[in-house]
Amino acid sequence: MSLLRPLSLLLVVCLFAGCGDDRDLVREIQASRQARVQTESKQDHLGEAFSLLQRLVELNPTRAQQQIRFHLNQWLQTRGDVPASVTPEIVSTLRGVVPQEVLDEQIGGTNFVGGDVKHLRDAYLFRQIVQWVDRPGETDPLWMSWFEDGAGGLDPDSLDSLQTASRLFDWTVRNVALQPRVLTQPAPEPPPLPEGLEFRGAGYRQSDYETIWRGTGDGLQRAGVFEQLCRQAGLAAAILAVPSDDSGRLTPWAVGVMIGDEVYLFEPELGLPIPGPDQVGIATLKQARRDESVLRRLKVPGFFDYPFDKADVQQVTAMLNLMPEAIATRMKLLQESLTGQRRMTLYVDADESSERWDAIAGVAGARWWPVPIQAEIYRAAMENQSMRDPFFAFWYQSQWLIMDAQAEMPQMLSQGRWRHLHGEFSDDEDDLTEGARTLYLSQRAPEFEIADLRIDLELQKAYGLRRELGMDNQQFEAQIAQVQSLMRQGKRTATYWLSLVQYDDGRIETARNWFDKRVLDPAQPTPWEPAARYNLARTEEQLGQTEAAVKLLKTVGDPQEQGNRIRARLIGRD
Repeated sequence: MSLLRPLSLLLVVCLFAGCGDDRDLVREIQASRQARVQTESKQDHLGEAFSLLQRLVELNPTRAQQQIRFHLNQWLQTRGDVPASVTPEIVSTLRGVVPQEVLDEQIGGTNFVGGDVKHLRDAYLFRQIVQWVDRPGETDPLWMSWFEDGAGGLDPDSLDSLQTASRLFDWTVRNVALQPRVLTQPAPEPPPLPEGLEFRGAGYRQSDYETIWRGTGDGLQRAGVFEQLCRQAGLAAAILAVPSDDSGRLTPWAVGVMIGDEVYLFEPELGLPIPGPDQVGIATLKQARRDESVLRRLKVPGFFDYPFDKADVQQVTAMLNLMPEAIATRMKLLQESLTGQRRMTLYVDADESSERWDAIAGVAGARWWPVPIQAEIYRAAMENQSMRDPFFAFWYQSQWLIMDAQAEMPQMLSQGRWRHLHGEFSDDEDDLTEGARTLYLSQRAPEFEIADLRIDLELQKAYGLRRELGMDNQQFEAQIAQVQSLMRQGKRTATYWLSLVQYDDGRIETARNWFDKRVLDPAQPTPWEPAARYNLARTEEQLGQTEAAVKLLKTVGDPQEQGNRIRARLIGRD
């Protein structure tokens, strides 16, 4: 802007109003101009931060996070002094999990730090999922008629909220393949871990973000994903835990979603909302506390018991799935400044949430769920051990090299996954961007091409294989074998995820063929087999093939077998 413009403005003020008598007017004009410049600066920095966030998977992650943090702090400077964060009482339940000085920095810090960018990334991605998953017509058919009948007399707003929760839970179950809490695959010797943590421990062996990114997790990780989706949809959800008679230790049970004065129950390990009395509708906490048949019918006679009964759930604790950054004032300021497509939930009033849960009959209070914080502590311990032990590093990093490796094929799979989670299935001809479907298809190299990698020099170049000076034949052969293994893993993962895309895109017949003929091809074993079988059953159910669905759901040995058999019982009664 030219310097003549503000000078001419001052001359006009002096000529027509008198400089000596109207200094306040001049100050007001200058203050207004400064405020406008600050507003423009704020919008620019937020725009830059969100542009980077949208393209995060395509960028160097370390550098992108640094740039996002820079832009957020530049924006924060335009806000003036950041009010001090008031530490809520619930933070006291974290004693022994996180040192107080670390909590003080995470909650009370007046600048954005590295952990804030991860919090922002998580909120952004979960919000993107909600925007395309929560659509009319996407409700689990198991509960469709109950919703159409008003779900027990709910008012329209409550009915909409419960349908949203049902859609988000159903998507979580279909898209997060269930792992057992105790893993039995071979692993190296456990490294030293902080007190209270176990090697490959349930819940915290990966974060909520990693669970949704990888599409696999145990029941506790499913619970965390579902709660995060509910939060971005504006729903109050918590992990409900029951006390142990012996030690007072809390055992996670189900996810409760508060709608009005009721808490509706969703069981992530079973992969089902808990059915209500007479197996009609979705049960509430009130019903589970009054009617012993609600939890008793989660048993599968001759196959499975259920670890909780009516007496166990008379007084439950609401566990809030939060990171400390979520209660910081800087997050509240940022959330209040987000508009339009940038809106997301970044801040949680923990005291207000605790009071709401405490007011529910049968809820003995609220506590902080330590699992998300433990996941960060566990990850740091794994990375430290990887720096000390090359063998351990190879084991730890190789599990998801199909997405994490800095090579063309893993990067394309990651981009496909990012687009998938944004609901961007098809190519955008205007932006010249490829959708998830195209990117996943690019991973499906034919088996002969994978085999030819050993002898085809041009193919080796295409996949980034180089025989370095001094590398002997055995080393190069081992390198080729590793790349071939990654290609097969990537191909089978992309095939499974592409099948999910077909389902979520409403192409149920096509999804059935992909799950049945490609993912479950006996000639190509895949770790996604149980999840693909469950999703195949869901396609058969959608297509009215109840007998075929029931047969698939009764498969012995699948991680979700108990819940699958309950679902088979429910759909088989119609």
